[in-house]
Amino acid sequence: MIIATAGHVDHGKTALLQALTGVDADRLPEEKRRGMTIDLGYAYWPQPDGRVVGFIDVPGHEKFLANMLAGIGGIHHALLVVACDDGVMPQTREHLQLLSLVGQPPLSVALTKADRVDAVRIAEVQHQVAELTQQLGWLAVPQFVTSSTTQQGIDALRQHLSELRAPDVDMGRRFRLAIDRAFTLKGSGLVVTGTALSGEVSVGDTLWLSRLNLPVRVRSLHAQNQSVTRAQAGERIALNIVGDVEKDQIARGDWLLAQPQPSGTQRLIVALRLLQPLRNPSQPVHLHHAASHVTGRLNLIAGELAELVLNEPLWLAENDRLIIRDSNAQLTLGGGRVLLLNSKKRGKRHPDYLDWLLQLAAAEADEESLQAHLAQQPVEMAELSWARQLSDDALNNLLDKVAPVRLGSAIMAVEQANDWQQRLLEALTAFHQQHPEVPGIGRDRLRRVALPHQPPEQVIALIDRLLSQGQLQHRQGWLHLPDFEPRFNPQEEALWQQVGPLFSDQPLWVRDIALATQQDEETIRSLLLSAARLGHITAIVRDRYYRSDQIQIFADLIRQRDANGGSTSAADFRNQLGTGRKIAVQILEFFDRSGFTRRRGNDHLLRDARLFDTSA
Repeated sequence: MIIATAGHVDHGKTALLQALTGVDADRLPEEKRRGMTIDLGYAYWPQPDGRVVGFIDVPGHEKFLANMLAGIGGIHHALLVVACDDGVMPQTREHLQLLSLVGQPPLSVALTKADRVDAVRIAEVQHQVAELTQQLGWLAVPQFVTSSTTQQGIDALRQHLSELRAPDVDMGRRFRLAIDRAFTLKGSGLVVTGTALSGEVSVGDTLWLSRLNLPVRVRSLHAQNQSVTRAQAGERIALNIVGDVEKDQIARGDWLLAQPQPSGTQRLIVALRLLQPLRNPSQPVHLHHAASHVTGRLNLIAGELAELVLNEPLWLAENDRLIIRDSNAQLTLGGGRVLLLNSKKRGKRHPDYLDWLLQLAAAEADEESLQAHLAQQPVEMAELSWARQLSDDALNNLLDKVAPVRLGSAIMAVEQANDWQQRLLEALTAFHQQHPEVPGIGRDRLRRVALPHQPPEQVIALIDRLLSQGQLQHRQGWLHLPDFEPRFNPQEEALWQQVGPLFSDQPLWVRDIALATQQDEETIRSLLLSAARLGHITAIVRDRYYRSDQIQIFADLIRQRDANGGSTSAADFRNQLGTGRKIAVQILEFFDRSGFTRRRGNDHLLRDARLFDTSA
């Protein structure tokens, strides 16, 4: 259980915690000298049943608001402290607004310094506080009149707080901890502390340190100020870590993550909750997320949707909350709930895209969010796992519920998969009609013909799905429809018995074969088209054919060079074949057209290795 204080400067938050727990949360010499909390302080309160309640004492001065914001992420309960002599003050209201923006945790109120005022003033402040909390969304908040000096009301508040219980931890989420302190201990080494936002961690686990993208091993753990072998979300955790990292490389706002993520987010979409209208639709802002504080620019898209472009990356997940302050870091503009990580650069105001963003804003649960994402585009499972911080088991359970089409590392809505499959089949039908001289088409070429603007890996996976379903077939890497069955007619069969033996390891032109067999060119041309469909020969240019097994030999040469990390140029290929440059160029250009290779400058790089492969 973690409880954070809130309230105006000098309203007695630290003194109240000391009265409750016996712990002075002010730890810095400057705090002692000035009598004012500057940075986050911590106090732990053991309970008779073995639980430990952790308190985070936040500074109340507006100058240290960034420190206050670093302390309220992942808490279970907030304790608002209001001095009876001052009543509601600016940071009283602002701290409550911030708590509301980060998720509105349950709230209790301690009215302090009651020994300095009379009963009339106490009643007046009680009314002020009740009015304010109701205005900001807390409908029923218990209030306790206290004095840290005389101990008035301390026992009642202590009893109330001891009865609070933390909600159950969702163990389907991966471990994430926002670092707020780093220090070294003699004999132990590097220690980092923070509040875990999700998941669990055990001694011996390997975690990833964000920003540096380094693995570290957990040597030992303290949770709620007690030595443990396992800790979980909702606890104040200290981790003694071992790795290739020094204390001065770690900053407040870094993360320890169960799932590696080399780069954070710098362009995202949020659902806004504004405290006041924005003066400009585009403006520089300060952003606070967990223990992180960065700057960036807010661009209003429409209504309560906005894009945030950050000057430094944040390791965000969907549904995370951010606090948005003005460019001078003096005024809180509002908060944002993360809808989309890594938003696109253009087209965000297109009506269809806006409708989709509104669907995301309405979908907070994992299942609803995934269905909304799939309505727009295929989703990489690794991106889904990160965006929702799902464990492997939770990810598989979610996929079982939604039942999308799985395509390798990605998933797709059933409706979209059916649409893409139909477009692939229609494209292949048209190809057979336009190119009756070839036995089919390569995978990558079919992808570029049918779905040129879609992710290649997903389209290729969908083609493989069509093959497994029997809606496509292939011969030596050539894709064709099941009813595409070329064969010689009786006259062609007889003529092929004369023509076939003419082919050796050199290409032949239609005119040369016609002359050798004393047939007209059109007859020979029609025969060779049928032979090509049957896979006996292959046209490298119009009317010029090689035996298909020769083409396979040429393709193997290119595959070998690719396996050795090289590409193929016309000069290299000519030397390998021992032919003239013209025929080498014709073969390479044929490979490019077929989709077996692609040209980059003077080089030809392997594109679809399954073409011209007898084992395919």
